[in-house]
Amino acid sequence: MKATIWHNPACGTSRKTLAILEEAPGVEVNVVEYLKTPPSAEKLAQLYRDAGMTPQAGLRLRGTDAVERGLPDADDATVLAAMAAEPKLIERPLVETEKGVRLCRPQDVVAQIL
Repeated sequence: MKATIWHNPACGTSRKTLAILEEAPGVEVNVVEYLKTPPSAEKLAQLYRDAGMTPQAGLRLRGTDAVERGLPDADDATVLAAMAAEPKLIERPLVETEKGVRLCRPQDVVAQIL
């Protein structure tokens, strides 16, 4: 099985999720440091759709100006464009496998798609 994690190495939850993936038998992990290589708005839309969540639910509020910018109440296209332009607005980590996508907060959520 292949798994892609949109990862921030400075985040404890992201590091713990990556460790779970790396320890899972038969899982080939692709690590994308999304702050260096941000996903496009289109890719983010697909990830959130596949996770069954809205882009607003994937907004990182802590340590960002998302609330001040009104992003939690903005339309999907505005939120996705902001995330693609400023990837620090993306809550982490997102993990995608053939079984689906999850925002892995807490990290144990990743087990649902392994």
